[in-house]
Amino acid sequence: MLRGAVAVVVVAAYFLLPLDRLGPERPVVSWVVFTLVLALVAALLLRQVRHVLTDRPETRPGLAIALLMVLSLHVFAAAYYALAKEPGQFSGLRTRLDGLYFTVVTLATVGYGDITPRGQSARVVTVVQIVYTFVFLTASATALTQRVRNLVVRRLERDGRG
Repeated sequence: MLRGAVAVVVVAAYFLLPLDRLGPERPVVSWVVFTLVLALVAALLLRQVRHVLTDRPETRPGLAIALLMVLSLHVFAAAYYALAKEPGQFSGLRTRLDGLYFTVVTLATVGYGDITPRGQSARVVTVVQIVYTFVFLTASATALTQRVRNLVVRRLERDGRG
């Protein structure tokens, strides 16, 4: 229940936060916020991955990892939305939903082609997202899978079916 509530808060925040204050009018603030939030989320993800690798049973990395992965997607979506306000950065990206859509399409490596990063800044953020996905989200998804597997094995051993 808590997971769902936090995920709803993240999605609602993405659609309700004043992202219009970021973008070409405040480029330094925009880049600093993007970099700091992304670095913080990456550090928190790595911490949770470490908890899984060290097999800390008292922690709940499964919950945290899933929520941090959702937050990561929304950080990139917000960056794309803010970047799209600068003429020439994107073609086809006009709304917050477009930003989220482009983030998921990039994450899934589908690349429909209806939204295209045209400017150098948009391309840099897209490359950062791809690398971030390879490093942080893949490690996190692997750790989450390992955590679930370990819990299932423990439960089977405890119930005498292992």
